[in-house]
Amino acid sequence: MGDPTHMDTRGKARMVNIGDKDIQHRIAIAAGRITMDRDTVKLIRENEIKKGDVLTVAEIAGIQSAKRTDELIPLCHPLNITRVSVDTEIQDEQIIVTSEVECVGRTGVEMEALTAVTVALLTIYDMCKSVDKNMNIRDIHLIKKIKRDI
Repeated sequence: MGDPTHMDTRGKARMVNIGDKDIQHRIAIAAGRITMDRDTVKLIRENEIKKGDVLTVAEIAGIQSAKRTDELIPLCHPLNITRVSVDTEIQDEQIIVTSEVECVGRTGVEMEALTAVTVALLTIYDMCKSVDKNMNIRDIHLIKKIKRDI
């Protein structure tokens, strides 16, 4: 596997030096889901959750969190993100959240895409917890990462 990239010679955690890496166009796509009771899905669909428009708030929360990932994950580099999208899709007893993040830089945006999905799902949970005690966040994963030379 090679030498550890996030440890110094004493075995202490460190941020990786990306200064010598080429600048590339980078994209990461992540997704996850939250399962819930059908009645909760109906309330969300009809915009009847007391805290407000669940899906819009979740999408905005995901976008905000992607932009602040380096403040949440200790060894992440601050990135100049060029685009973040967070989309929600209602299905029978679940909501799927997908995020796509782009930047032009020396390191990828996987953590930003995963953070966006996670925080969007947590926002849905928070906004609906008073009406549904059976919600379950699951399957948060990276779908794809792309890097292209510039």
